[in-house]
Amino acid sequence: MSINQSAEAKEAVVGGLRFNWNLDEGRFQYEEGDAVLFWIDSAMKSFFDTLEEISGNKAAAVVLETAGFRQGIVVGEYFKSMNLTIDQVAEVLPNTYASAGWGRTSINRICANEYKAVVQIKDSWEYKINKAQGKTTHGTFTPGHFAGIFTGLFGTNVWYRVVKSQILGDKYCEFEYFPSEKSVQQNIHDLARSEESERIRELENVVEDRTRELNDLIKEISSPIIPVLEGIVVVPLVGRYDEERSEALVHKTLVNLPAYKANYLVLDLTGLNKNISENTVEFIDKLAAAASLIGTKTILVGISAEFALHISKSDFKLSSYNCFSTLQHGIYFALSEQGRRLV
Repeated sequence: MSINQSAEAKEAVVGGLRFNWNLDEGRFQYEEGDAVLFWIDSAMKSFFDTLEEISGNKAAAVVLETAGFRQGIVVGEYFKSMNLTIDQVAEVLPNTYASAGWGRTSINRICANEYKAVVQIKDSWEYKINKAQGKTTHGTFTPGHFAGIFTGLFGTNVWYRVVKSQILGDKYCEFEYFPSEKSVQQNIHDLARSEESERIRELENVVEDRTRELNDLIKEISSPIIPVLEGIVVVPLVGRYDEERSEALVHKTLVNLPAYKANYLVLDLTGLNKNISENTVEFIDKLAAAASLIGTKTILVGISAEFALHISKSDFKLSSYNCFSTLQHGIYFALSEQGRRLV
């Protein structure tokens, strides 16, 4: 190590690499390129924490991996432009990154013909940040960075696999590099699709919850049980009745008839005249028959001519029940059956 000092500038050569400080201009240079210094456990940790807080852990990992990869390509292309052999680059790289505070790096294997390499890194700055964050998963910037370096050096896309991870308890990190179709662009695309799918799932869950709430509300208000007079209950039927809705109404009616001490159940079919089907007729017959089992007589009102024709062609004998054209007539009949009348 040698140091040259002047009134305006300070220079140091460490491990064959040149560092320059110009305090008057506020400039720090590493190998004649402008550089900047940050504390790892505080300033850089705050940067990582903020990135993850704003974008989320998954997105932050892709951002850091992409940034590391693209920085690595710049480094790889720089060394390639120096016309060094791959073995020479492998010899220079560890010292270069050690002097810049990236940890102790060693390239255990590199093969230009197969576009493969194995890199070991101990106590990298990213590991120190992750440790300070309390992370239990390895970072993505450093392995992505070296993938970029080898991509720049080899001239073909290179990706990595984590073999050992210091954050998981290994003595060092070990990354294996190999040619691959996987790229940072694909990772960004996959992340976007993943987040889009997640948002769609969230919307689907919201829609499902709202639909369930609306269905429950419809069940409550679409076929209300109305105690109009003592012993007389009216149930207006409206819309279409599928199996689930039909079963719910039968259960609801049978539970409430005894509570209202209903002797007569008046089913108003006016709202069904546009939704006539064999299932509808079967449902009405089932509801009326169930009511009779608990001692409640059923009266049908509001049957249109079309509905009456459809009933006559079915196997269900709704004509066995007392039928009237209007709700008013049906209530009058129920009163008369009880020996009462409206005054």
